[in-house]
Amino acid sequence: MINGIQQMGIGTKDVHASWKWYRRNFGFDVPVFDEAAEAPLMTKYTGGKVHARHAILAMNLNGGGGMEIWQFTSRESADQHKFSLLKNGLLVTKIKCRDAKMGHESLADQKLGAVCKDPSGKNCFSVIDPFGNPFIASETEHWYQKKHSIFGGIEGVMIGVSDMDKSLEFYKDVLEIDEVIYDKTGVFEDLASLTDGDKEFRRVRLQPSNRNSGAFSDVFGMFHIELLQPINADSKPHNLEGRFWGDQGYIHLCFDVNEMGSIKTRAEKLNSPFTVDSGDTFSMGEAAGRFAYLEDPDGSLIELVETDKITVSKKLNWFLTLSKKRKKKPLPRWLFSVMALNRVKD
Repeated sequence: MINGIQQMGIGTKDVHASWKWYRRNFGFDVPVFDEAAEAPLMTKYTGGKVHARHAILAMNLNGGGGMEIWQFTSRESADQHKFSLLKNGLLVTKIKCRDAKMGHESLADQKLGAVCKDPSGKNCFSVIDPFGNPFIASETEHWYQKKHSIFGGIEGVMIGVSDMDKSLEFYKDVLEIDEVIYDKTGVFEDLASLTDGDKEFRRVRLQPSNRNSGAFSDVFGMFHIELLQPINADSKPHNLEGRFWGDQGYIHLCFDVNEMGSIKTRAEKLNSPFTVDSGDTFSMGEAAGRFAYLEDPDGSLIELVETDKITVSKKLNWFLTLSKKRKKKPLPRWLFSVMALNRVKD
Protein backbone atom coordinates (compact mmCIF):
# COMPACT_ATOMS: atom_id res chain seq x y z
CA MET A 1 0.00 0.00 0.00
CA ILE A 2 3.05 2.25 -0.42
CA ASN A 3 2.97 4.58 -3.43
CA GLY A 4 6.58 5.74 -3.08
CA ILE A 5 8.98 7.72 -0.96
CA GLN A 6 7.22 10.99 -0.17
CA GLN A 7 10.20 12.67 1.47
CA MET A 8 13.24 12.46 3.67
CA GLY A 9 12.97 14.59 6.79
CA ILE A 10 16.08 16.73 7.25
CA GLY A 11 16.63 18.76 10.40
CA THR A 12 18.51 22.02 9.97
CA LYS A 13 19.46 25.16 11.86
CA ASP A 14 18.37 27.40 8.97
CA VAL A 15 15.45 26.11 6.90
CA HIS A 16 15.73 28.83 4.25
CA ALA A 17 19.48 28.44 3.75
CA SER A 18 19.11 24.66 3.47
CA TRP A 19 16.29 24.84 0.95
CA LYS A 20 18.21 27.37 -1.12
CA TRP A 21 21.13 24.96 -1.36
CA TYR A 22 18.94 21.96 -2.25
CA ARG A 23 17.01 23.78 -4.95
CA ARG A 24 20.12 25.37 -6.49
CA ASN A 25 22.21 22.21 -6.45
CA PHE A 26 19.72 19.32 -6.58
CA GLY A 27 16.68 20.94 -8.23
CA PHE A 28 14.22 20.63 -5.30
CA ASP A 29 12.51 23.85 -6.33
CA VAL A 30 8.74 23.21 -6.10
CA PRO A 31 7.29 23.91 -2.62
CA VAL A 32 4.38 21.69 -1.58
CA PHE A 33 3.99 23.50 1.73
CA ASP A 34 5.90 26.14 3.66
CA GLU A 35 4.57 26.62 7.16
CA ALA A 36 5.36 27.43 10.76
CA ALA A 37 3.47 25.56 13.48
CA GLU A 38 3.80 23.49 16.63
CA ALA A 39 4.26 19.71 16.60
CA PRO A 40 2.04 18.57 19.50
CA LEU A 41 1.83 14.93 18.44
CA MET A 42 5.59 14.40 18.41
CA THR A 43 6.36 14.92 22.11
CA LYS A 44 7.46 11.27 22.40
CA TYR A 45 10.48 12.31 20.34
CA THR A 46 10.94 15.90 21.54
CA GLY A 47 11.67 15.46 25.24
CA GLY A 48 8.02 15.33 26.32
CA LYS A 49 7.44 18.98 25.35
CA VAL A 50 5.57 20.57 22.47
CA HIS A 51 7.99 22.41 20.23
CA ALA A 52 7.43 24.82 17.35
CA ARG A 53 9.05 24.46 13.96
CA HIS A 54 9.19 25.83 10.43
CA ALA A 55 8.98 23.17 7.71
CA ILE A 56 9.23 23.29 3.93
CA LEU A 57 8.34 20.28 1.80
CA ALA A 58 10.05 20.68 -1.59
CA MET A 59 9.99 18.42 -4.63
CA ASN A 60 11.99 17.91 -7.79
CA LEU A 61 9.36 17.23 -10.44
CA ASN A 62 11.74 15.13 -12.52
CA GLY A 63 10.39 12.39 -10.28
CA GLY A 64 11.27 10.82 -6.95
CA GLY A 65 10.66 11.70 -3.33
CA GLY A 66 10.95 15.19 -1.88
CA MET A 67 12.63 16.73 1.14
CA GLU A 68 10.92 17.98 4.27
CA ILE A 69 13.38 20.57 5.53
CA TRP A 70 12.66 21.16 9.22
CA GLN A 71 13.90 23.77 11.71
CA PHE A 72 13.06 24.19 15.38
CA THR A 73 11.85 27.71 16.19
CA SER A 74 11.26 27.11 19.92
CA ARG A 75 14.76 25.82 20.67
CA GLU A 76 18.22 25.68 19.16
CA SER A 77 18.72 22.55 17.08
CA ALA A 78 21.41 20.23 18.41
CA ASP A 79 24.33 19.36 16.18
CA GLN A 80 24.19 15.95 14.58
CA HIS A 81 26.62 13.30 15.74
CA LYS A 82 29.78 12.71 13.77
CA PHE A 83 28.83 10.63 10.74
CA SER A 84 29.91 7.02 10.31
CA LEU A 85 28.63 4.21 8.11
CA LEU A 86 28.99 1.96 11.16
CA LYS A 87 26.09 3.72 12.89
CA ASN A 88 22.51 2.48 12.98
CA GLY A 89 19.88 4.76 11.50
CA LEU A 90 19.12 6.77 8.38
CA LEU A 91 22.59 7.22 6.93
CA VAL A 92 22.62 8.22 3.25
CA THR A 93 19.97 9.62 0.91
CA LYS A 94 20.10 8.39 -2.70
CA ILE A 95 19.04 10.89 -5.37
CA LYS A 96 18.52 10.44 -9.09
CA CYS A 97 21.04 11.68 -11.62
CA ARG A 98 20.80 11.56 -15.42
CA ASP A 99 24.57 11.52 -15.93
CA ALA A 100 26.93 10.96 -13.00
CA LYS A 101 29.91 12.63 -14.67
CA MET A 102 27.92 15.78 -15.49
CA GLY A 103 26.35 15.80 -12.05
CA HIS A 104 29.78 15.47 -10.47
CA GLU A 105 31.08 18.41 -12.52
CA SER A 106 28.09 20.55 -11.53
CA LEU A 107 29.00 20.08 -7.85
CA ALA A 108 32.75 20.49 -8.26
CA ASP A 109 32.99 22.97 -5.37
CA GLN A 110 31.39 20.52 -2.89
CA LYS A 111 32.78 17.57 -0.90
CA LEU A 112 32.65 14.80 -3.49
CA GLY A 113 33.67 11.20 -3.92
CA ALA A 114 34.86 9.89 -7.27
CA VAL A 115 32.45 8.68 -9.95
CA CYS A 116 32.28 4.89 -9.66
CA LYS A 117 29.90 1.92 -9.83
CA ASP A 118 27.41 0.93 -7.17
CA PRO A 119 26.59 -2.77 -6.55
CA SER A 120 23.84 -2.66 -9.19
CA GLY A 121 26.34 -1.47 -11.81
CA LYS A 122 25.07 2.12 -11.98
CA ASN A 123 27.41 5.09 -12.17
CA CYS A 124 27.25 7.17 -9.00
CA PHE A 125 29.14 9.48 -6.68
CA SER A 126 28.84 10.66 -3.10
CA VAL A 127 28.47 14.26 -1.94
CA ILE A 128 28.32 15.81 1.53
CA ASP A 129 26.10 18.88 1.68
CA PRO A 130 27.30 22.00 3.58
CA PHE A 131 25.26 20.88 6.61
CA GLY A 132 26.98 17.50 6.97
CA ASN A 133 24.36 15.26 5.31
CA PRO A 134 25.69 12.54 2.96
CA PHE A 135 24.06 11.78 -0.39
CA ILE A 136 24.79 9.37 -3.22
CA ALA A 137 23.69 10.51 -6.67
CA SER A 138 23.06 7.53 -8.96
CA GLU A 139 22.13 7.13 -12.58
CA THR A 140 18.71 5.54 -13.02
CA GLU A 141 16.15 4.62 -15.67
CA HIS A 142 13.24 5.77 -13.48
CA TRP A 143 12.17 9.30 -14.50
CA TYR A 144 8.90 11.19 -14.50
CA GLN A 145 10.35 13.88 -16.76
CA LYS A 146 13.75 15.38 -17.57
CA LYS A 147 13.63 19.15 -17.15
CA HIS A 148 15.52 22.00 -15.49
CA SER A 149 17.99 19.87 -13.50
CA ILE A 150 20.33 16.99 -14.19
CA PHE A 151 19.17 15.60 -10.86
CA GLY A 152 15.86 14.11 -9.83
CA GLY A 153 14.23 13.45 -6.49
CA ILE A 154 14.96 10.80 -3.87
CA GLU A 155 15.07 7.24 -5.17
CA GLY A 156 16.39 5.42 -2.14
CA VAL A 157 17.78 5.54 1.38
CA MET A 158 20.65 3.67 3.00
CA ILE A 159 19.78 2.51 6.54
CA GLY A 160 22.29 1.20 9.05
CA VAL A 161 21.09 -1.87 10.96
CA SER A 162 22.48 -4.05 13.75
CA ASP A 163 20.66 -7.28 12.87
CA MET A 164 19.97 -7.83 9.18
CA ASP A 165 17.47 -10.66 9.68
CA LYS A 166 15.29 -8.67 12.08
CA SER A 167 15.41 -5.62 9.83
CA LEU A 168 14.49 -7.65 6.75
CA GLU A 169 11.44 -9.02 8.58
CA PHE A 170 10.31 -5.49 9.42
CA TYR A 171 10.74 -3.96 5.98
CA LYS A 172 9.46 -7.01 4.10
CA ASP A 173 6.52 -7.97 6.30
CA VAL A 174 5.35 -4.73 7.92
CA LEU A 175 6.01 -2.33 5.03
CA GLU A 176 5.89 -4.92 2.22
CA ILE A 177 9.12 -3.71 0.62
CA ASP A 178 9.85 -7.32 -0.13
CA GLU A 179 11.81 -7.89 -3.34
CA VAL A 180 15.56 -8.43 -2.92
CA ILE A 181 17.48 -6.68 -5.71
CA TYR A 182 20.85 -7.74 -4.35
CA ASP A 183 22.38 -9.15 -1.19
CA LYS A 184 26.14 -8.62 -1.26
CA THR A 185 28.95 -8.64 1.27
CA GLY A 186 32.29 -6.94 0.79
CA VAL A 187 34.11 -3.62 0.63
CA PHE A 188 32.41 -1.29 -1.85
CA GLU A 189 33.91 1.46 -3.97
CA ASP A 190 30.81 3.67 -3.86
CA LEU A 191 31.21 3.94 -0.07
CA ALA A 192 34.96 4.60 -0.09
CA SER A 193 34.77 8.38 0.33
CA LEU A 194 32.36 8.21 3.28
CA THR A 195 33.58 7.78 6.87
CA ASP A 196 34.30 4.08 7.61
CA GLY A 197 33.44 3.24 3.99
CA ASP A 198 36.60 1.13 3.83
CA LYS A 199 35.04 -1.43 6.17
CA GLU A 200 33.30 -4.65 5.15
CA PHE A 201 29.49 -4.55 5.01
CA ARG A 202 26.55 -6.70 4.08
CA ARG A 203 24.25 -4.70 1.82
CA VAL A 204 20.71 -5.75 0.96
CA ARG A 205 18.70 -3.64 -1.47
CA LEU A 206 14.92 -4.03 -1.37
CA GLN A 207 12.10 -2.68 -3.48
CA PRO A 208 8.37 -3.48 -3.42
CA SER A 209 7.32 -6.34 -5.69
CA ASN A 210 3.84 -4.79 -5.90
CA ARG A 211 4.09 -1.02 -5.52
CA ASN A 212 0.73 0.67 -5.07
CA SER A 213 -0.62 2.83 -7.93
CA GLY A 214 -2.05 5.69 -5.87
CA ALA A 215 -2.46 9.37 -6.66
CA PHE A 216 1.24 10.28 -6.48
CA SER A 217 2.72 6.95 -7.58
CA ASP A 218 3.80 8.17 -11.03
CA VAL A 219 5.65 11.24 -9.85
CA PHE A 220 7.28 9.48 -6.87
CA GLY A 221 8.21 6.48 -9.01
CA MET A 222 9.92 3.24 -8.09
CA PHE A 223 12.10 3.35 -4.99
CA HIS A 224 14.42 1.20 -2.94
CA ILE A 225 15.86 0.97 0.53
CA GLU A 226 19.29 -0.43 1.24
CA LEU A 227 20.07 -2.05 4.57
CA LEU A 228 23.70 -1.84 5.68
CA GLN A 229 25.23 -4.02 8.41
CA PRO A 230 28.93 -3.98 9.37
CA ILE A 231 30.84 -7.26 9.15
CA ASN A 232 33.67 -7.90 11.65
CA ALA A 233 32.84 -4.62 13.39
CA ASP A 234 30.18 -3.68 15.91
CA SER A 235 27.45 -1.26 14.93
CA LYS A 236 27.86 2.12 16.57
CA PRO A 237 24.99 3.81 18.47
CA HIS A 238 22.00 5.08 16.52
CA ASN A 239 22.53 8.47 14.91
CA LEU A 240 19.47 9.85 16.75
CA GLU A 241 20.68 8.70 20.17
CA GLY A 242 20.48 11.54 22.68
CA ARG A 243 18.90 13.88 20.15
CA PHE A 244 15.39 15.12 19.41
CA TRP A 245 13.42 14.38 16.30
CA GLY A 246 13.98 17.62 14.38
CA ASP A 247 17.60 18.14 15.41
CA GLN A 248 20.09 18.66 12.61
CA GLY A 249 20.49 15.70 10.24
CA TYR A 250 18.22 13.00 8.86
CA ILE A 251 15.20 12.61 11.15
CA HIS A 252 12.72 10.33 9.36
CA LEU A 253 11.97 8.49 6.13
CA CYS A 254 8.43 9.16 4.92
CA PHE A 255 6.36 6.97 2.61
CA ASP A 256 3.22 8.05 0.77
CA VAL A 257 0.53 5.42 1.43
CA ASN A 258 -3.10 4.46 0.96
CA GLU A 259 -5.31 2.58 3.42
CA MET A 260 -3.56 3.73 6.60
CA GLY A 261 -6.00 1.79 8.77
CA SER A 262 -5.07 -1.51 7.13
CA ILE A 263 -1.37 -0.78 7.53
CA LYS A 264 -1.93 -0.04 11.21
CA THR A 265 -3.71 -3.37 11.70
CA ARG A 266 -0.92 -5.27 9.95
CA ALA A 267 1.79 -3.45 11.94
CA GLU A 268 0.09 -4.25 15.25
CA LYS A 269 -0.24 -7.94 14.33
CA LEU A 270 3.48 -8.03 13.55
CA ASN A 271 4.45 -6.33 16.85
CA SER A 272 5.47 -3.06 15.23
CA PRO A 273 2.65 -0.74 16.35
CA PHE A 274 2.38 2.91 15.42
CA THR A 275 4.11 5.12 17.98
CA VAL A 276 2.36 8.26 16.71
CA ASP A 277 -0.95 8.48 14.87
CA SER A 278 -2.66 11.74 13.95
CA GLY A 279 -5.97 9.93 13.35
CA ASP A 280 -8.39 11.11 10.69
CA THR A 281 -6.96 14.20 8.99
CA PHE A 282 -4.26 16.62 10.10
CA SER A 283 -3.52 20.05 8.62
CA MET A 284 -0.04 20.64 7.19
CA GLY A 285 -0.29 24.25 6.04
CA GLU A 286 -2.32 24.24 2.85
CA ALA A 287 -2.04 20.43 2.71
CA ALA A 288 -3.86 17.89 4.86
CA GLY A 289 -3.79 14.18 5.57
CA ARG A 290 -3.28 11.48 8.16
CA PHE A 291 0.22 10.72 9.34
CA ALA A 292 1.72 8.07 11.58
CA TYR A 293 5.12 6.93 12.79
CA LEU A 294 6.59 3.56 13.59
CA GLU A 295 10.11 2.40 14.40
CA ASP A 296 12.29 -0.18 12.70
CA PRO A 297 14.09 -2.70 14.97
CA ASP A 298 16.94 -0.22 15.64
CA GLY A 299 14.63 2.73 16.31
CA SER A 300 14.88 4.51 12.95
CA LEU A 301 11.75 6.60 12.44
CA ILE A 302 9.49 5.68 9.55
CA GLU A 303 6.68 8.11 8.76
CA LEU A 304 3.59 7.18 6.76
CA VAL A 305 1.37 9.84 5.18
CA GLU A 306 -2.01 9.38 3.52
CA THR A 307 -2.70 12.65 1.74
CA ASP A 308 -6.21 14.11 1.69
CA LYS A 309 -5.54 17.58 0.28
CA ILE A 310 -2.75 19.25 -1.70
CA THR A 311 -2.02 22.71 -3.03
CA VAL A 312 -2.08 22.81 -6.81
CA SER A 313 -1.54 26.57 -7.01
CA LYS A 314 -1.49 28.87 -4.01
CA LYS A 315 -1.52 31.90 -6.32
CA LEU A 316 -4.75 30.68 -7.89
CA ASN A 317 -6.15 29.53 -4.54
CA TRP A 318 -6.46 26.05 -6.07
CA PHE A 319 -6.47 23.14 -3.66
CA LEU A 320 -7.33 19.55 -4.53
CA THR A 321 -9.15 17.28 -2.06
CA LEU A 322 -8.65 13.59 -2.75
CA SER A 323 -11.64 11.29 -2.34
CA LYS A 324 -11.08 7.66 -1.42
CA LYS A 325 -11.70 6.73 -5.05
CA ARG A 326 -9.38 9.43 -6.39
CA LYS A 327 -6.53 8.22 -4.19
CA LYS A 328 -6.46 4.89 -6.01
CA LYS A 329 -5.11 6.01 -9.40
CA PRO A 330 -2.33 8.35 -10.54
CA LEU A 331 -3.16 12.02 -10.87
CA PRO A 332 -2.99 13.40 -14.43
CA ARG A 333 0.33 14.78 -15.62
CA TRP A 334 -1.14 18.20 -16.41
CA LEU A 335 -1.83 18.71 -12.70
CA PHE A 336 1.87 18.49 -11.90
CA SER A 337 2.55 20.85 -14.80
CA VAL A 338 0.40 23.40 -12.98
CA MET A 339 2.24 22.70 -9.72
CA ALA A 340 5.50 23.32 -11.59
CA LEU A 341 4.41 26.94 -12.03
CA ASN A 342 5.17 27.32 -8.30
CA ARG A 343 8.87 26.70 -8.95
CA VAL A 344 11.21 28.96 -7.04
CA LYS A 345 13.93 30.15 -9.43
CA ASP A 346 17.22 31.55 -8.16
